[in-house]
Amino acid sequence: MTGQASPPTSDVPGDPPVHLHLLGGFRLLHGDTPVVVPRGLQRVIAVIGLRPGATRSNLAGLLWPDVPEERALSSLRTALWRLRQDPCCPLLASGDTVRLDPTVRLDVDDLVAAAARVRSGGDPHAAALALVAGTRDLLPGWYDDWVLLDRERLRQLRLHMLEQLAADQLEAGRHGEALQAALEAMAAEPLRETPHRLVVRIHLAEGNAFEAVHAFYVYRDLLMRELRLEPSPAMCALVDETLAPIRQATRRTPATRRHDPSERRAGQVTAPPPGWTHREPRTDRGTPPARGVR
Repeated sequence: MTGQASPPTSDVPGDPPVHLHLLGGFRLLHGDTPVVVPRGLQRVIAVIGLRPGATRSNLAGLLWPDVPEERALSSLRTALWRLRQDPCCPLLASGDTVRLDPTVRLDVDDLVAAAARVRSGGDPHAAALALVAGTRDLLPGWYDDWVLLDRERLRQLRLHMLEQLAADQLEAGRHGEALQAALEAMAAEPLRETPHRLVVRIHLAEGNAFEAVHAFYVYRDLLMRELRLEPSPAMCALVDETLAPIRQATRRTPATRRHDPSERRAGQVTAPPPGWTHREPRTDRGTPPARGVR
């Protein structure tokens, strides 16, 4: 594990902060300097970051689930020894547990903290922090079982956080911020109905009936195409009131046209207008000769 520069160890005053990014991909930064970490050691750092306080036996079982325990523990000891040889090592070992150094800032912790702020409300900075923290998946392209479980856990956390943020901003009348949060949730899970429903509500709150109806039908077409399903009654109810006048006008139009005296169908005979006088056609110009067969 090497960096582009040789940063000081974490116990030196003025040492630059260490950031571990797992959302959107693995990145370890010492200040602004990226630290190059081999893939095998990335897995060790990542699982320790996601399982604070886990014992060595737990970590070894997660990292090497298909090998005997003694061999897995041996592999973990080797990996930890390699990590400790580098001054950029972000880990601390204490007895049977290994954890991140307290000076290391983990973006997953930022996401969890942002979600807690949104749930509690009242923090003016919660919206911006939530949008920044809620746009990336955990370690995309990694398929370890422990990654898949945490990825789904954090994905659900992100979706509920963004939806709650959109609902709160809508209630506060901040429609632009509400729409941004709802669209972020929609991008994360396009088939999920809740963010689409929020988008329709936001457009209706702004008085944009066309945008609301358009958003409804875009989602309806997507759902029918992908899952052969219709939107829920709650989703349909949002646009029923908007579409009701259009449907009523559509139903009235044929009957109105049938009884409209100003419209005349092809071939229909109507009474002559008042004061109209019938005149015979003029014959003083002669009649055309009859045609015969030659």
